[in-house]
Amino acid sequence: MDNLTSFKSFKDERGYLLPISFSVLDFVPKRVFVVNGVPPGCVRGNHSHYKTKQYLICTSGAVNVILDNGTSIETKLLSEGDAILIPELIWDSQEFLAEGSSIMVLCSTEYDINDYILTYDEFINEIRKI
Repeated sequence: MDNLTSFKSFKDERGYLLPISFSVLDFVPKRVFVVNGVPPGCVRGNHSHYKTKQYLICTSGAVNVILDNGTSIETKLLSEGDAILIPELIWDSQEFLAEGSSIMVLCSTEYDINDYILTYDEFINEIRKI
């Protein structure tokens, strides 16, 4: 599950610039959202998708991304400019490590609640079908 990548970012006295060229992604994004204002130590995510792939991109701070494929669990640390591809049928969680940490999420599909696997037991049942 080594889908970690880094985008070239630019930081100077004027601030931080993180350009993302869609041509380097595995899909053309259909939806984008930002998660920020999360207290340090708080965990978000805790779900999987049937069809949606996502890029989680750390735009500030630091976030641990926990990936579970049903047989093994990996934790990847994302810092500013780091990104990770989350394929479909991966249970993932994000632990926000520092005040002001944020992630931008690029999704391969539009929002559809029926694409979400919201309980771990349901996730494991889906993995066993494969």
